[in-house]
Parts: sequence; C-alpha cells; structure tokens
Amino acid sequence: MSSRPAPLIPPRLRALLVRVPLLVPAVRFLRRTLSRDRNLLVTLTMLTLLVGLLAARVSTEWFSPSLLILITLVGGLQLRLASLAKLLGAVAVALGYIALTLGVGRIGLGLMVTIGFTTVLAVLMARTRGKLGVQGLRGDAMLLELRDRLRGQGELPPLPKDWGGRVVLKQAGGSSFGGDFLVSKRDGDQVDIALVDVSGKGVDAGTRALMLSGTFGGLLGSADDFLAACNAYLHRQRGDEGFVTAVHVRLDLASGDYTITSAGHPPVVKFDAGTGNWRVASAKGVVLGVVPDLHCEPDSGTLRRGDALMFFTDGLIEQPGRDIDAGLDKLLGEAERLLTSGFHDGARALVNAMSSGHNDDCALVLIWRP
Repeated sequence: MSSRPAPLIPPRLRALLVRVPLLVPAVRFLRRTLSRDRNLLVTLTMLTLLVGLLAARVSTEWFSPSLLILITLVGGLQLRLASLAKLLGAVAVALGYIALTLGVGRIGLGLMVTIGFTTVLAVLMARTRGKLGVQGLRGDAMLLELRDRLRGQGELPPLPKDWGGRVVLKQAGGSSFGGDFLVSKRDGDQVDIALVDVSGKGVDAGTRALMLSGTFGGLLGSADDFLAACNAYLHRQRGDEGFVTAVHVRLDLASGDYTITSAGHPPVVKFDAGTGNWRVASAKGVVLGVVPDLHCEPDSGTLRRGDALMFFTDGLIEQPGRDIDAGLDKLLGEAERLLTSGFHDGARALVNAMSSGHNDDCALVLIWRP
C-alpha cells in the first residue's frame, strides 16, 4: 500500500484558487514543493529561521514568535519523526536567537510553555504515524475509509416492496466505531442477516469489529452453517481477546419462513400481528470461539402479514445492577408503546429509550412484513 501524504490544500479550495490567474503559480508551487517530506522540511525550516530573524531584528508585533507554534503543528501533522526532530532544532535556534537579541523576557514564560506543549504533541503525532507507516494525514483517511466500509456493510440488502427492514446502530460515547456490527446477504429470495457483538465497547472493541466484519461477511456468503464457520475461525485464533456473540437469521422472502440460530446472543423476539403480542424465540447456543464444535438449538417459524422479527445486542437490555430478563421485559413494553406508529419510525425511538442513562454499544434490527 502506498503512503501518499494527504494534501495540505483541500481539493475544493484548490479548485477555487486555480481559477484566480495570479494564484495559479502559487498553487502549483505549493503542490510541487510541499508534496515531499524533504521539501516540506526545507520550507518549514527556512520559514522558522526567517521568523526568528525578523522577530529579533524588525518587530515582535509583526513577526511574533508565536508563529513558531503553527510551524511546529504543521510539522507534527506532515513530517516524519526524523524530519520533525530537525525542524524542532531550527525552532530552538530561532527562539535562542530571539532571546539573545531581545532578552528572555520578550518571549514570555506562557509562550515557552505553549511551544513546549505543542512540541510534545507534534512528536506524539509523528511517532504514531511512523508506527502506521504513513505520512501526513493518510492514517486518519484510512480510519475514515474503514469506518465507511463498516457502515456500508451494516446496511440491509434491498428488500421487495412487500417487506420492510430497519437497522439502528448506536456506539458508546458517540464514537464512530463500536463492537456491534451487522453483515447481510441476499441471494434471490433468500436473505441472511447476522448481528454480531464483540466484547467491550466503543473504540476499544471497534478495531476487532473492523477485522471480524470482513471475515464474517465472507463466511456469510460461502458457508452453509454460518455460526459454526465463525466459531471455527475464532477458535483457531491465538490469545484471549474477549468473547463474541452472534445471531443469524435466514429468511425466505417468498414464503416468509425463517430460521434463527444463536451463539450466546440475546434472544430474538417475534411480533404476532394476530395476537398483538411479542414472543421470545427459543434459539440458543454457546458463545463463539469457546468450544471447538459449536452446537446451536435453532428456532423457526413463518412471518405473515403484519408480523415482525426484532433482534438486538445486549447493550440494549443489560444494565449494571439489573437482571437481563427485566431488561428484556422493559424492551418488549417499550416496543408495544413505541412501535404502534410503525416499525420504521419507531425503531430509532426504541433504541434511544432503552439506551438512555447508560453508555454502551447498542444495535437493533427489525424485519417486518406489512
């Protein structure tokens, strides 16, 4: 994978600048000069020494030493660690020259503390990017791309007009990453949906979820026994990285027949339009990756007009100091109250109502037949 640095000038701003004839040469110079680590180091070093010279010889009001803070930040965002060390040496020379020429008092203790803090921050940023093997802001772009891929994979496949589906994912602390994810696949009239919960929450579980989402997505389309294949994969992995639970629903869109298999996951619930009640499915199994041979007790049935299936992660019903059965009862009570206006509009309200007051990853999937 190439480590092309992220552009210093955003594409939209660059497109606007090149329309101004006088700025075209400047834009081309910036793109050519600042695109490489060495060129950027030379540019920032010269700018640092120039600021030091002008501040000492001309005016600290027009050429304030605080400009060195911005130069250090740019270096921390764009330069490699070795190049950043050279730039910081130039910053120290510039500050030393200003102090010798004007006196230490003209720089100020507050400015020195700020520059020191900025230096530490720049070194940490450069070191992190060095471990990733990327330059500039490419590491952040990679994380954003992974996040978008995970979100895209967490969408349901297109369903016929006589079917409805809704997915709600809410990560702990408002993070973009979490331990709950969805993988799905449609092949003709057969739809496979798997909701997975990785132990932990927020960013801590998000990195593992990113890795497993691709693996589980591939297994969902190729393995006949999806959960058994996932269990075999996790059992082969070395180390103890926490548990993984999952529920797999296979649905026939033509007949409405479904099969539910679960591995340590909270139970799936079915809404019966005939009685107006929610029924808890009996599917159950062991948490993934614990035993070499996974045995699940499936549950099956048929969705008729007005019926729905709802499956979710434990973050929606589990809270410290409260029994999980009590959480399930509360969920079903809230579902009867909030889903009367429609499954699609009520799904988000249901998640918000159940997740209020605690900080955990939550996920909910609703499939219904209008």
